Amino acid sequence: MSDIRPPREPESVPEAEPHSTEPHSTEPESAEPTTSARGQNVEPLRLPPLLPRRQNPWLLVEVDGSAAGHGALVWALREAARREATVVAVSVVHAPDGDPLEGAGRALVHAHLAAHERLEAQVLRAIAETGVHGRTQTAVLERPVFEALAAARSGADLVFVGARGKTLLRQAVPRPPSWRRMARGA
Repeated sequence: MSDIRPPREPESVPEAEPHSTEPHSTEPESAEPTTSARGQNVEPLRLPPLLPRRQNPWLLVEVDGSAAGHGALVWALREAARREATVVAVSVVHAPDGDPLEGAGRALVHAHLAAHERLEAQVLRAIAETGVHGRTQTAVLERPVFEALAAARSGADLVFVGARGKTLLRQAVPRPPSWRRMARGA
């Protein structure tokens, strides 16, 4: 059996005391407000606990000019919008052969500039396709740096050493092999 109750009326809030509009009051003001005045006008400030915010993820994409590279970049942009991540589109250049003192250094600079222009054009094309703005950065890496990152993806340890200290990056702890659940009675 249900019990029908009348709707609750909102609780009345005590009105604040009117303040004097006189320019000079004859009563001396006390340094501390009375308890009743404090309780009516001031509520305790409750702050939410400060939890450390996890840093937004980074998505590293090798863009090599192929259709598969473009597809990976488009996927990464959409995923970055979903996860509030940053996409780092990377183009890899090979160091030119030869002595760096005999002009190979200039060739490397020209190769970097040309690779960066191609990379920017590919990123702009992917942005136009996805409509995801403001989530990309571009970088041109030399082959040894990219190989170190790729090796870390494959399970090799990667140690970042800098002014702030050393950090070892490892893959996440592998999950135990998934066992197929047997149907009951099988």
